[in-house]
Amino acid sequence: MAVFLILGCASIPTNSPKTSQAEAVSTPVASAPLETNTKANTKSRSGSFISAEHTTNGKAKIVQENGTYFIELDEAFKTSENGPDLFVILHRSPNILNISKPPDFAIAENDYALIAPLKSFNGKQRYEIPNNVQPDRFKSVAIWCRKFNATFGFAPLTGV
Repeated sequence: MAVFLILGCASIPTNSPKTSQAEAVSTPVASAPLETNTKANTKSRSGSFISAEHTTNGKAKIVQENGTYFIELDEAFKTSENGPDLFVILHRSPNILNISKPPDFAIAENDYALIAPLKSFNGKQRYEIPNNVQPDRFKSVAIWCRKFNATFGFAPLTGV
């Protein structure tokens, strides 16, 4: 008797959001240095990642520098490499686990803003938030598999 165990976000989605090509356009990762600007006009909110479908660790922070917002993932950031089509998103809920169901923790189409493809499965990273996205309307940063509508992990945001 053979037993097979398949893990990852390679399941057939049951509630996959339909994302138009216009919505899927993401802002390229900022080429600015990873250090956060410490000028007086810098505001920030941050949180530690909570695992959902896959173990995800580290911290996420939203900072504003001279009128531009960025998402920063710290040097301790790490998520599973078992996912195609991973994105950094902003989500309206501070706790995606409370509004979704395991094992994939799928999210609703109108509850998030697509920011950019995930640059790396680990380490310090920075993403510019597009001007048409208002970060104050979102309560968490998440790592999300768009292809299978699976949330790998999320970081509830608190602070200024």
